[in-house]
Amino acid sequence: MPSSVIRNFRYYEAEQRLFVEFTTGRRYSYLGVPAKTAADFRSAFSKGEFFNAHIRDHFNFVRER
Repeated sequence: MPSSVIRNFRYYEAEQRLFVEFTTGRRYSYLGVPAKTAADFRSAFSKGEFFNAHIRDHFNFVRER
């Protein structure tokens, strides 16, 4: 199901970094994200709900340009 909040995301397993681009155009990298969390995010029915419950406020992040 397409998300109304998240436009795109990509997981870099070697770095444990989850890149997320929001529909607003803002882009962030979340650091130290375990592969299991990224896989669960990928398979979640609602990406926005999963993101809010399991990623936002749980991992450090940097804003990308």
